[in-house]
Amino acid sequence: MRSYYDLVMNPETNPLKDLRPQQKFQLMVYLSMMWTAVFCLSFGAWSYYGELVVGHLLFALGIVVTAMVFTRARGDSGRQRVRTYRDVTRFDRTPRYDDVWGA
Repeated sequence: MRSYYDLVMNPETNPLKDLRPQQKFQLMVYLSMMWTAVFCLSFGAWSYYGELVVGHLLFALGIVVTAMVFTRARGDSGRQRVRTYRDVTRFDRTPRYDDVWGA
């Protein structure tokens, strides 16, 4: 069970490990908010409708979104990896933008 937890929650082993720490943190916060909403809506819908269909659909949607984020971060989607403004250079290979935050 611990290995499954680390596969998703440990930033050193999940597919977001190659991103910058700030990007890892931001994506993990978004995913945690999404999962909180999924579980809250699932339990709320279950108490009103008495069926678990809505909860199962929200849970499946959450898994799909998480898998899409991890797949895109790992670069398995066949597309080029997501680039930031720091990755774009001028024709003479110098940075196009200064570091906005000074980090």
